[in-house]
Amino acid sequence: MREQNSLLGGVLLVAGTSIGAGMLGLPIITAQIGFLPACVVYSIAWFIMACTGLLLLEVTLWFQARSNLVSMARETLGIWGASFAWIIYLFFFYLLTLAYITGCGKFLTYLSGGAIPERLSPAVFVLLFSPFVIYGAHLLSQVNAAMMVGLMVSFLSFLVLGISHINLSFLERSDWSYSLFALPISFAAFGFQGVIPSLGHYFNYDRRKTQLAIILGSLFPLVIYIVWEAFILGIVPLHGQNSLSEALASGEEVVTPLAKQLQSSKVAYLAQIFGFFALTTSFFGVTLGLMDFLSDGLKIPKRGTYRLLLGALVFLPPVIIAMINPTLFLIALSVAGGFGGALLLGLLPILMFFSGKYRLRLPTKLRVGKVGLGLLMMIVLTVVVIEILQVTGS
Repeated sequence: MREQNSLLGGVLLVAGTSIGAGMLGLPIITAQIGFLPACVVYSIAWFIMACTGLLLLEVTLWFQARSNLVSMARETLGIWGASFAWIIYLFFFYLLTLAYITGCGKFLTYLSGGAIPERLSPAVFVLLFSPFVIYGAHLLSQVNAAMMVGLMVSFLSFLVLGISHINLSFLERSDWSYSLFALPISFAAFGFQGVIPSLGHYFNYDRRKTQLAIILGSLFPLVIYIVWEAFILGIVPLHGQNSLSEALASGEEVVTPLAKQLQSSKVAYLAQIFGFFALTTSFFGVTLGLMDFLSDGLKIPKRGTYRLLLGALVFLPPVIIAMINPTLFLIALSVAGGFGGALLLGLLPILMFFSGKYRLRLPTKLRVGKVGLGLLMMIVLTVVVIEILQVTGS
């Protein structure tokens, strides 16, 4: 029973890290391409990220006690690899933290009936939930499990109440020509790799259990994303008032047009609660990984008052930016996935594994060769090029 609970905790940590801002941003970004193309894009993103997650686990098992991205990049790729990891990691995880804080802040404003002003809500959210991260992975895994239960209860309740509002004709539309442009944000939606070093430690570097947690924990969000996509695209129209196109233009998360379209206070409130749980569970996983990263990179021990220092380094920069501009949700999420997610969680694990296996001759049980690694690398770099085209407007 203890082993099952331990595995379940790891699965929920991976799933909770993945299920988050993607739930609120993916349907808006993918609305133009339609339901079927979106499912294909999600499946590709899941497969690539699950593969790189398993590669990163092998690197973690090689170095164990030194298993954080900076240390692992330095061991496998040298000083330039460590520098690359530093820059991209901070860029990616601070952007994700910013997206989660701004999104959760909006939910707090809504759920409080406006009692918490939008500009103050990011700070209020961090004050309420950052202590669990600062305390450490053991308490956080328990709180995260409880939040995941809330996530699933609110999600299933929403499905039961919202299924009668689905218009199946909305799901028949498809436009494959723009499908590739949905890949960057999809990468961010499956970005769980930051917790793998912590997950390895959590399982005492047991390869089999950690692999299972990665596969099951990442597959679970894929199913949830597809079901959620069907509901959103089946309920909210693409064009017109309170549409997905309108939400995209204004930078809103998907819950806002959904609530307006349903015109049901009960269903809308459930959707808001679900969105809050989804973002909070991702917030936990991402900030835990960022805290471990800073502890490793800056050589700050995670004990006593040093934990408070690490907490300040993790939370203060994004909170300040979120309070200045609380409308950065979709922008932060898309840029994080296209650049940070693809380079840090896609390219870096491939390069580290390649160097460890073929240059350092470290042992591995993963049956993947140069051709497979090359194909993975080509897909990841394609995502980066797509994001560059989107940012530059080319």
